[in-house]
Amino acid sequence: MKSAYELAMERLEKASPSIALTDDQKKEIAEVDSVYRAKIAEKEVFLKGQIHKAQIARNLEEMQSLEKQLASEIRRLQEEGEARKEKLRASFAK
Repeated sequence: MKSAYELAMERLEKASPSIALTDDQKKEIAEVDSVYRAKIAEKEVFLKGQIHKAQIARNLEEMQSLEKQLASEIRRLQEEGEARKEKLRASFAK
């Protein structure tokens, strides 16, 4: 007898079958991931430097603004990277 989990997984597989990716396709996705991790790191380095300068100047308002900007930029870049990877995966399915 199958568990509820196994039955649910079977229904999910029927609704949207999983696609086996080739090594080249995996490399393409990994490259996109790598590019966006680098972009995020670049933003973090730059904005954390700006936050540190604001901290030294004791400018609390600017610090908070920069921290919000950093969080927003990271979220935006993560979403952009995921969208790019999903677009690649969709093109592989064709």
